Amino acid sequence: MSLDFNSAFGIHEKALNLRSDRVQLIASNLANADTPGYKARDINFQAAMQAAMAGNSAGLGLTQTQSGHLAGQATRSFASQVQYRLPTQPALDGNTVDSQQEEAVFTRNAVDYQASFTFLNNAIKNVLSAITGS
Repeated sequence: MSLDFNSAFGIHEKALNLRSDRVQLIASNLANADTPGYKARDINFQAAMQAAMAGNSAGLGLTQTQSGHLAGQATRSFASQVQYRLPTQPALDGNTVDSQQEEAVFTRNAVDYQASFTFLNNAIKNVLSAITGS
């Protein structure tokens, strides 16, 4: 009998990857809250998760514009899912980052990350228990 980690761990591995990538995007928004002209970005997590489950998690690659440039490696990112957030009240300088909204999204993402991590941790414990028989 073989062990299928995809069925053992479910969607939580992909959810953790997406949430950890999303936190970088949200942190970038927060870091650029005072940058003139910066546009806040986010993803539709459900659409990104569906794409990841379908195996369509196209990575963010680097374009080699000169022969001397190093070739970039694709990441497991959700680059195709990144969208600009609709501003509730853009600043006069063109910045669309709402710090309070970003902090709320960041907190919600952290809570959801912890929930996925807990589910994944419990699945690992169940597999380990099945292997060791304890």
